[in-house]
Amino acid sequence: MLTKGDDYPLHQTPEPIAYAGTDRNFYDRYFFNGYAPDGSGFFAVALGIYPHLNVADAHFSCIREGVQYNLHASRELNMERFDLVVGPISIEIIEPLNVLRVRVRGEGLAADLTFTGRAFPIEEPRFIHRIGPRTFMDYTRLTQNGRYTGWIEVDGERIDLATGTCGTRDRSWGVRPVGASDAQPHGHGVVSSFFWQWTPVNLPNRSLFFHINADRHGAPWNTRAVIAPDGGETESFFETPAAAMVSPMQPGTRWPAGGTLTIQRPEGSLALTFEPLVRFQMRGLGYTSPKWGHGLYHGPLAVEREDFVLADLDPMAPTLDNLHVQIISRVSTSDGETGIGGFEQLVIGPYGPWGLTEYFDVGA
Repeated sequence: MLTKGDDYPLHQTPEPIAYAGTDRNFYDRYFFNGYAPDGSGFFAVALGIYPHLNVADAHFSCIREGVQYNLHASRELNMERFDLVVGPISIEIIEPLNVLRVRVRGEGLAADLTFTGRAFPIEEPRFIHRIGPRTFMDYTRLTQNGRYTGWIEVDGERIDLATGTCGTRDRSWGVRPVGASDAQPHGHGVVSSFFWQWTPVNLPNRSLFFHINADRHGAPWNTRAVIAPDGGETESFFETPAAAMVSPMQPGTRWPAGGTLTIQRPEGSLALTFEPLVRFQMRGLGYTSPKWGHGLYHGPLAVEREDFVLADLDPMAPTLDNLHVQIISRVSTSDGETGIGGFEQLVIGPYGPWGLTEYFDVGA
């Protein structure tokens, strides 16, 4: 099937752009978040395309006065991957790898947000992970910090973004579990678990990135830290796997209670301290959401608003959909800088270093 993409020099295989290999779990995703310098005014956006499921979905979230407002949308893809519009949510690529615009209008929520990158995006190491014999993940992600202009409206109350609003956007593509769950077991004796931390930080004149995926024993299978000066290209970045995060959990949860990240550099170690300010529930963007999980089929077009009071949520709900969070944090460095960034965490199943032996253990 020929689509708009076939008129651009983007092909990676002899097939039309509409086809993306043979794995039904292939996806192609946009993510954005932003916040004022004091952590207020948080918002986030996601848009995903699932070529072999013939689905596109998108989500918008914002937080005001302790309430997280969420807009979910899903439609049939019709195999056209260049249409970055899902109902009331759209993305426009103004300048590739630098400037993008997001528009939202539906169900009482509206926004017009323009992102401009602070430096060239970083390419995170390729994520390849198997659980037993099965490939669980195989994808690449680019990540970029940037600044925002625009406004957000909730039920008729429009507020312009604060001066200095910044955040992070990423693009990832490859294979992840999407759509309907796979009921086939991984095999006898296989214990599945997932440990993930991701901390993009905006400092006055540079961006800092750290992530780690680890197995249930604490051994990293994908990790790296990057320091990117404003306006920098790839050759100006400092990159290293020699970084470690020490992060206690909030009691009774699997949410981070802050942390200290230490990055080893030739000129000496750099330590960053994270102080929590605002909690965002990633289910607002479909992550671990039982109803609006990524790639689920909802028909030709479905749109729904979902509001919830953050303080009312059960951190260990049996559905596990409240485990995945981003904690917007004030960040202080050992060399005297103060900035702000996100501390994303998702810990599912056993994790030995924290004494978690079951799926529903919590922090001491």
